[in-house]
Amino acid sequence: MASTHINRLTLTNFRNYAALSLELRPGTVVFTGDNGAGKTNLLEAISFLTPGRGLRRAPYADVAREGSGGSFSIHAVIGGEFGDAEIGTGTSGIEGEAGRRVRINGANAKSADDMLEWLRVLWLTPAMDALFTGPAGDRRRFLDRLVLAIDPSHGQRALDYEKAMRGRNRLLGEDRYDRQWFEAIETQMAETGVAIAAARAEMVRLLAAMIEKLPASSPFPQADISLSGTLENRIGQEPAVEIEERFRRALAEGRDRDRAAGRTLEGPHRSDLIVTHRPKAMPAELCSTGEQKALLVGIIVSHARLCGEMSGTVPILLLDEIAAHLDAGRRAALFAILEELGCQAFMTGTEPALFSSLRGKAQFLTVDHGSVRPTEDH
Repeated sequence: MASTHINRLTLTNFRNYAALSLELRPGTVVFTGDNGAGKTNLLEAISFLTPGRGLRRAPYADVAREGSGGSFSIHAVIGGEFGDAEIGTGTSGIEGEAGRRVRINGANAKSADDMLEWLRVLWLTPAMDALFTGPAGDRRRFLDRLVLAIDPSHGQRALDYEKAMRGRNRLLGEDRYDRQWFEAIETQMAETGVAIAAARAEMVRLLAAMIEKLPASSPFPQADISLSGTLENRIGQEPAVEIEERFRRALAEGRDRDRAAGRTLEGPHRSDLIVTHRPKAMPAELCSTGEQKALLVGIIVSHARLCGEMSGTVPILLLDEIAAHLDAGRRAALFAILEELGCQAFMTGTEPALFSSLRGKAQFLTVDHGSVRPTEDH
């Protein structure tokens, strides 16, 4: 498997960084510093090198440094076995210009999806500690990001479905009864919705097979994963065209119900990812915080391996405060897995001692409220 890495990261007016340029090495990079110093901001900047709104899902206005006029920029020099590239992204802050722009090797990209041709980025953050106990929407977003890392067209399918569903909800809210308009929108929802469900189902199938390769004695327990959803449950049981027609009819027959509810009540936007701790035969939401963290790490590293096999390139991993719920044994096991994967992994923590076993192997950087310097004695 090939690896892609960031050689240089340059930030301008991003969060608490007015201007910053970092020379980075392949392999593991450890950011340490006090809480609030800006460690997670660095990971968030890297997460913008992939489609979406980053690991915090923050509005762009909140990402821009105060006093910058709403503009920020991120520039990265990417290296890897498939060649080098320069990727830039950010916002202009000009009123009326929504969204962020992406440039690759000096040329405007058609969409943020074009960045996936050069690198894939996955993350694990403290906010995700509540993934199994929180709303189903969080688990859908988590799963869809896993799909996107392997199937770059998944993002556009999701956008098309959301746009069509918003149009249908608007018709419902306006109490419109235009049959042809409803039929056109519902046909699009059926086509894109089934494609989304099929991509999710395939991801779960492939990921489950990769999880099987985790040793039974691994400190990151095997997880049983499955999907719950009206469309996902039919994938593989019926031809896609029949599932589409069934969903289209369900939408048409459910207009009065959905009009009363004020929204569309059936579709892939209501699906859920079900995770079980296999050794304990226990739903993930009932496991301890430490067990949930270990399950998540097992899923992430299994997906990184899958991504490497499917796309030929292992993803860059962002592991924020990864040591918070991992004991010394699990930390050492994780570091060994990252070395085996050969990926560039960015980790954060308050103390370098948490990563002492990486001494001489990783790049250690100290973050101090807008500045970053090499950590002493590393």
